[in-house]
Parts: sequence; structure tokens; C-alpha cells
Amino acid sequence: MKLPLPPQSPLILPDFTFGVATAAFQIEGASHDKGRVPSIWDTFCDTPGKVFNGDNGHIACDHFNRMDADLDLIQSLQFDAYRFSVAWPRVQSAPGKWNPIGMDFYDRLVDGLLTRGIKPHVTLYHWDLPQFFEDTGGWLNRDIVPRFVDYADKVTRRLGDRVTAYATLNEPWCSAYLGYRWGIHAPGKTSDADGFLAMHHLLLAHGSAIPVMRENAPAAAHGIVLNFTPAYPATDSAADQRAAAQCDDENSHCFASAVFAGRYPTSVQERHPDWWPEFPEEDLAIISTPLDFLGVNFYTRQVVRATSDIDFEPVPQPQAEHTDIGWEIYPDALTHVLTDLHTRYTLPPIYITENGAAGADSINEQDQVIDDQRCRYYASHLNAVDRAMMAGVNIKGYFAWSLMDNFEWAEGYNKRFGIVYVDYVSQRRLPKQSALMFKDFLTERQ
Repeated sequence: MKLPLPPQSPLILPDFTFGVATAAFQIEGASHDKGRVPSIWDTFCDTPGKVFNGDNGHIACDHFNRMDADLDLIQSLQFDAYRFSVAWPRVQSAPGKWNPIGMDFYDRLVDGLLTRGIKPHVTLYHWDLPQFFEDTGGWLNRDIVPRFVDYADKVTRRLGDRVTAYATLNEPWCSAYLGYRWGIHAPGKTSDADGFLAMHHLLLAHGSAIPVMRENAPAAAHGIVLNFTPAYPATDSAADQRAAAQCDDENSHCFASAVFAGRYPTSVQERHPDWWPEFPEEDLAIISTPLDFLGVNFYTRQVVRATSDIDFEPVPQPQAEHTDIGWEIYPDALTHVLTDLHTRYTLPPIYITENGAAGADSINEQDQVIDDQRCRYYASHLNAVDRAMMAGVNIKGYFAWSLMDNFEWAEGYNKRFGIVYVDYVSQRRLPKQSALMFKDFLTERQ
């Protein structure tokens, strides 16, 4: 299957970055090896009923022990860049104590990418907070801010300008809302007020770390990765349109507006005054420290309707096509997100840092992994990126999620997002149709 893009698409130009992405907890395994200590996700996995099938990250894709072969795989697929995360509990074993074996692993990972001509894009925090910090309050304790800055300092000082780009946080919405507000993700807290307080401390940690990261790696780009699931009104009624705007403010612009405009949306504060955190006004200036890039993660949209002047609910779209995880396929929403952000804020360059689909993949008698839906998903969403660029949005790269099947958080190993199939028993990797589609496109582009 070919990747159909317009002949003049800017995505075809060689200076547009194409990469694949992973996260440490989802692929590394070796969770008890070489000085790594438990994270909140290890604890969450050990809590009955929290993760599908009781799955955990003890082995995952065994990437910690198979790194060189996995980097060879990325190179063989012709990708320009690799976005990965550093496991905080692998490099810090206790407050004030650092693990040289963990640091060495990421040293070798970065050098291995550079040797293969692949640009390293590093995410510092992809949800695996060391459990010893959660034991003292985690993201609810303002003291986590200097702790994160210390961690960011140690990693960026070690890896330096060998890294092309550093992101402080991946999807703080997930960490704050899913982790502390609704209990769907680690650490499994269920308090609306805690969710908003965690949000603020995450963003404050981000803004506080950026100047230190820049000093340590002045030639690298420094930014943040935010996820967007835009809300569409169920009807044209004023109430539903208001509901969609309220939903976007709470789920997207609480984060984007704080980072790029130095303020939180007033609509959210007015709707949730009892849950809203108190903090020094100067925090917002720190949170809105200028950035070199914005990472945009996108998978789907949501449709909402008003249930009152201040409340809304999702409206299922049974007539639409959905991925295996149940998310609607609606590529126009990606164009909408990108152009809307471009209109609302003065933005640095954008990278699409995650985009992909969970699929009910099958392997045929010829040992081919058939994932037609994922191929169509990528083609339609890359065309959505092309339309946004044609409309003037400054987009520098696109990372497919994910390089390989892996631990999908609360879904365990039940859902497969990879462009490479993983047999979790043998740890065999097998490129799917979608991987071969990317390889053909990237080979022709060179």
C-alpha cells in the first residue's frame, strides 16, 4: 500500500522529520534490574482490577536488553528520528541518589541513534513517577517541582546537545486528570480538586525546568507535548456549542493557554470554583516560559451535548468507523486542532509527536501482518497535516505511534498500536503493512 500525498506536499520535502515514538514503561521491561526502582505504574499494575488481565511492565518488549536490535529496526524502516522517554525510576533510585547504570543505558541509546543517523527526541516524563516521590504526595506536593527540575538537570547535563529535542512532559492532561482526578491511570486518585492541583504542579515543573535544560543543552530544542481531543457539538444549538467550547477549555486550553498565554481559561475556573487550586500569581509567568517547539498528540475527536449550563456529556457516534480501542476515526479534527491552535496562540514550530491507531491485526500464512485500517488511518491523517501546513501552520515533523506493540497502560497488552508486531512470548518483531508503507515512502523520498 502506498502513502498517498499531494505531489507538492511539504511532507515530501527532506527537511520534514518522520519518526516513530515509544515510552519507557511501555517497552523497556527490566523493571527490577540494574538499580531501577518502582514507579507509580508498577504499583498501579500490582493493584487488582486496575489493569486489564493484571498485566504489568516487568518484561514488556524487553527493549532494555534488545536496544541495539530495536535501533537497527528503526534504521531499516528509514525513519529520520526516534522519540523515546527516559524512565525517571531507572536513573534516580532515591531522593538525591542517582543510578549510573540507568544513565549509561540512555547514553548508549542516544549514541546508538546518532551512529545510525537517527535524530534523538527525548521526553523526560512519560508518566512513570518514582513511587518514593508519590509516597510524599507526588504531583499534589509542590515540592515535586524542584525534584523534577533536579531530574531534568541531571538528564540534560548528561545527554546534552547530542539530543535534537527535549520535551519536559508527555500529555500532562493524562497525568493530572486520568491519574489524580478520575483514577483511570496511576496513581489512581479520584478527586477533582486533586486533578487540577496536579495539573498546576505539572505545568509549573515544566516551566521551571526549561531554563535549566536550555543551559545544559543550548543547541537542542526544548518544549512540551500536549494531547488534544477536540470537542464537536452534537447539534447546532447554542447550548451544545457552548458545551463543546467548555469541554475544549477544560481538556485542551487549561494546558495550552497556561503554557502559551500565561493564563488559565476563566470558563473552567468559573465552572469549578471549589476545585480550583490556589497558587502564587507569578507561577503563570514561569509556566509560560517561551518554548522552541510544541508537541501535539492526536488520536480522535469527541462529540458532546449540554446537560445543563455548566455540564456536558459525550455522545457516541455508532455510524462512524472506530479503531480497535473504540476511538472514532475523524482526520479532519487533526486539521482543525492545528489550525485552531495556530489562530489562538503565538506558537513555536509544531511536531506531531504521536498519531496512530490500535488495530485488530492479523497474521496470514505468509507471515504478513495485515493492518489495512491502520494504513488508511496514517494516510488520512498525514493528509490532514498537509492541509494544516497549506493553511499556514508551521509543522516540522510527524512521529507515528508506536514503533511496536507494547504495554497500553490500563489496557495492558490487549491493544496493539505498533507498526511492528511483537510476539510477547518470543519477543519476535515483525513489521506490519503500515511499517512497510512508511519504509517505501521514506525510501522514495530520499
